[in-house]
Amino acid sequence: MEKAQTGRKRTLYIADYCLTPHKSMPKCAVLRSHERILAIGGVSAFTRDREVEIYEFENAYITPGFIDSHIHGAGGFDCSQPLLSPNSIADMSCTLAERGVTSFIPTIVPAPRARMLETLDTLSALLEQPQPGAEPVGIHIEGPFLNRVKAGSMQHDDLKEIDLGLVREFLAAARGKIVKMTFAPELKDAEKLVELLLEHNILPSMGHSIADDKSTLRAIDAGARCVTHLFNGMPPLHQRDQNLTSIALTDERVAIEMILDGQHLHPRMIDMACRCKPFDKVIGISDAVQAAGMSDGEYTIGATKIIVKNGVSRTQKGVLAGSTRLLDSGWHELMGYSHMAETSASACVSLNPATILNLDDRGVLLPGKRADFAIFSSIDNKPLMTVRKGEIVYNAGERNYRHTPPQE
Repeated sequence: MEKAQTGRKRTLYIADYCLTPHKSMPKCAVLRSHERILAIGGVSAFTRDREVEIYEFENAYITPGFIDSHIHGAGGFDCSQPLLSPNSIADMSCTLAERGVTSFIPTIVPAPRARMLETLDTLSALLEQPQPGAEPVGIHIEGPFLNRVKAGSMQHDDLKEIDLGLVREFLAAARGKIVKMTFAPELKDAEKLVELLLEHNILPSMGHSIADDKSTLRAIDAGARCVTHLFNGMPPLHQRDQNLTSIALTDERVAIEMILDGQHLHPRMIDMACRCKPFDKVIGISDAVQAAGMSDGEYTIGATKIIVKNGVSRTQKGVLAGSTRLLDSGWHELMGYSHMAETSASACVSLNPATILNLDDRGVLLPGKRADFAIFSSIDNKPLMTVRKGEIVYNAGERNYRHTPPQE
């Protein structure tokens, strides 16, 4: 990890092309000043002033920094057990920066009430501290108001009926840091939960559910606008019985998450979803766990022990439990599976999650936006450099670029 820049001088980053992600700009350059993008355009539009620092890449392209809006851990850190993890959130932050991620939403799973409150308090304190790589920008609570029938790797005893009083305790413990909550819309008082979450600018996301079409539509009408990892943790499609899955595919008010690890979804299911939904409603997620960026072995996701073998994460009973793949590979899987254009696939892991989470200052390469972007090799698509808030937070090495330092 390279020591971050001070951000006080202007820096010009040059590559073969940029994905803004609205369009692909050939022979492109991004000019950073302090924490923001000052300008973006063709290289010929920029003068190489003596006081400007220059990084010039060949066989490379620039994308907006990835935003992972559903991730349980990485680099040895388990978001659901922040005090028990062998590694820190700083390790997770660095691991993600090495993969082109500049922002992420730590996600926690259900646990007993006291433990969840402690976890929210601890995570909130960690979010208030600067991190060396990708920035954690809020907390996603995946539950506990979920259907036990679709518990997946979660502990059944930790799933509960909707309790608005408990939600208020979560809000107090997290001190304004919760940005998303996953719930099952068939549970009693689901619409009241949606209303309470919206009052606190929290995104209600439907998942781990067996909801029929009527329950799903009531939640959407109340304001739910996202579906947690489409197809996973919900009923399969049926030609007569309609449910959360079919509504998610056909209601354009709703954005869908999809896990892009090549394990949770058959490529044809990803292709079908991308044919059904407008591209701006598709959000690629990693759903990664503590083991991401680590070797095979035994890990945790909350109280659940998981075993990673050949990069695949499962519970001791063999149930898929999150992923070890991150978005640097995931968005390429999205292109391969769905035949989605490079610009659209880039948006699914940058602009689209930024939009659904109201992160208006990032996710797109435009003047005035945060200087959050990543530079990748066009030969093997490996990350070469990651810039977050104007600072280099990952650098794969000087062999990848020509560096011209500023001259006083």
